[in-house]
Amino acid sequence: MTDSIDQPVFSQRYETRSLKSSRDTEFDLRPDAQACEAIAEALGLLKLTKLRFSGKISASGKRDWKVTGRFGATVEQACISTLAPVRSRIDENVTRKFIAELPEYEEGSEIEMESDENADPLSDAIDVGEILTEALTLALPLYPRAEGNEDAPAAAQAAPKGVTPLTDADMNPFSALEGLKNKLESKQSDTE
Repeated sequence: MTDSIDQPVFSQRYETRSLKSSRDTEFDLRPDAQACEAIAEALGLLKLTKLRFSGKISASGKRDWKVTGRFGATVEQACISTLAPVRSRIDENVTRKFIAELPEYEEGSEIEMESDENADPLSDAIDVGEILTEALTLALPLYPRAEGNEDAPAAAQAAPKGVTPLTDADMNPFSALEGLKNKLESKQSDTE
């Protein structure tokens, strides 16, 4: 049984031994509807359309490679407060470096190296499909909100069947005092 973590949702691999250091390798990915559906499902999206990633793979030094490009996508996510569909357009630049001799970290040892979140160890292939999926994941809106609901707090209420859920006002310690005050004022006006 193959571990699903090892299998990318969408893949377009370029074997590193086939890449030419003297010229760029250009790519233009436009995943079909079936691939978009698989990516959308993996990322928890309602819908994914107009997905495109174009760019190039270039030599960077003697043994390293660099992927630069731009991707665009139209995504539909559920609003965090109403669950209504929220459509967003994402257009982002992408840069990834693949380093042949990226230092390996050994547990318990200290290594001082420049932090580069775009650097990965070079393997036998560069998967621009996987880069696209990762870049899309990082670019998704974290808290999508439906139009007209942008400022509303995300409210969740839960209570056993037949019980009225507590509101924020019920949780306010002064709400009980206000209720008592209203009751006393009402009682006083009844006696007058």
